[in-house]
Amino acid sequence: MSKKLLKSGLIVSFMTLISRVLGLVRDVVIADKMGTGTGADVFFFANKIPNFLRRLFAEGAFAQAFVPVLSEYQELDKKNGTNETRELIAKVSGTLGVIVTIVTAIGVIASPVFVALFGFGWFLDWLDNGPFTEKFDLASQLLKITFPYLWFITITALAGAVLNTLGKFAAAAFTPVLLNVCIIGAAIYLSPLFDVPAFALAWGVFLGGLTQFLFQIPFLIKAGVLVKPSWGWQHSGVKKIRKLLIPALFGVSVTQINLLLDTLIASFLITGSISWLYYADRLLEFPLGLFGIGIATVILPSLSRLHSSQNPNEFSATINWAIKVVSLLGWPAMAGLMVLAQPIIMVLFMRGEFSEQDVTQVSFALYAYLSGLLSFMFIKVLAPGYYARQDTKTPVVIGIKAMIANMAFNLALAPFFGYVGLAMATAMSATLNGFLLYRGLKKQGIYQFDFATKMVVFKLIVSAGIMAGVIYYLSPNFSSWLELGSLEQILQLAMLIGIGAVSYFISAIILGIRLHHFTVKVESSQ
Repeated sequence: MSKKLLKSGLIVSFMTLISRVLGLVRDVVIADKMGTGTGADVFFFANKIPNFLRRLFAEGAFAQAFVPVLSEYQELDKKNGTNETRELIAKVSGTLGVIVTIVTAIGVIASPVFVALFGFGWFLDWLDNGPFTEKFDLASQLLKITFPYLWFITITALAGAVLNTLGKFAAAAFTPVLLNVCIIGAAIYLSPLFDVPAFALAWGVFLGGLTQFLFQIPFLIKAGVLVKPSWGWQHSGVKKIRKLLIPALFGVSVTQINLLLDTLIASFLITGSISWLYYADRLLEFPLGLFGIGIATVILPSLSRLHSSQNPNEFSATINWAIKVVSLLGWPAMAGLMVLAQPIIMVLFMRGEFSEQDVTQVSFALYAYLSGLLSFMFIKVLAPGYYARQDTKTPVVIGIKAMIANMAFNLALAPFFGYVGLAMATAMSATLNGFLLYRGLKKQGIYQFDFATKMVVFKLIVSAGIMAGVIYYLSPNFSSWLELGSLEQILQLAMLIGIGAVSYFISAIILGIRLHHFTVKVESSQ
């Protein structure tokens, strides 16, 4: 089991690595074309709303509700020799397709309403200064172009969930690469055709969604699961998914709701706040997507099957394995990004419209976000412990508590720390969310850290601390980095990352970390 999980995790992580690297290239191109001014703020805003809804309809809450039910149907088909899985896929795809079509149409038609809701500061400015206020009007126009991305990516995510339950992870993990390629291509080749480059990027998002949707179809045909969609609101499987989905909308999307609240408050702050938060969040998403989401993607189907086959010991052991794997990579990622935040931002983004001041501003937000990186990762691997058992009530209560806490943290910190306070609040609410998820699993007798896992995590933290000390000692100060040429900066940064990686793994080995610590060990009793 551990070898299969590790192999699947490596496949997803490798595909995610390609996507994240291209995502950074995309952000480099955007930074060069637009910097952190009005156009950048508005594009990131217009892209964030359909992405938030994507988390609800697509790989977020929907996947958490759909995958356990789909796994259950697959197990029943194996036992009974039936073929009800295909019917379930047809009914789910038809029902979801109709709903998301209606939502998308509303989003396109009522884009000014969405801008008023989530960019309230811009709306007030529009009320004060008349109908031609730049940010509000531009955001409304861009949102009409980016909103259809929701339809494409929702159906794409449904296809990916089906393929994942069949153990075919590569295709779904690769699809984000296509989005980044389309946005990069639009930024380079379409932006000269527009007076406002943000329009070219918005069309890049649209084309990216369409490309991702079309890319999945051949893989569904090959797997024999491409079916004709049909309406199935009263189908037993759809009803079960509906029941699980409603609370899951809150439970799994708390982080995204928090980020939207950040955007709402940031619309009242100085120009550049949304962009600074965006670039910081993109750097945070690199290790989170590569390690946290990659591992979470492969353990949900596994946990669902283990629950269906009533194997509680291996269920707990699988979560233990996930905690150790994300710790192996998450702690050094956090420590390394903390120490090298400004050089990394400088090398990636400081060109064109992106200034030295922007480097400093983004780094402050990144420091705040990074304090919650491991919390974000642990949420990704602890939440499936509920959803695999079709328990969505507990995470919704936890999610609401975390969201309320985030609102309170935002209001308490933003007046004093501005956009950095928003990042701090997001990290703090994520830590609370992760803690409550763990406490809930422990209270239910489903999972708790054993002593061996605690010792592994502790040793990895110490190793990451030693690595950070080595990098900090060898790294030049900020002014010295600025004096280096672009090639010198890249070489210096690569050398420090290499030294950091070597020092981390040597420290871990000295402290007794071995490969066998990252296998699934099933105890005879819990």
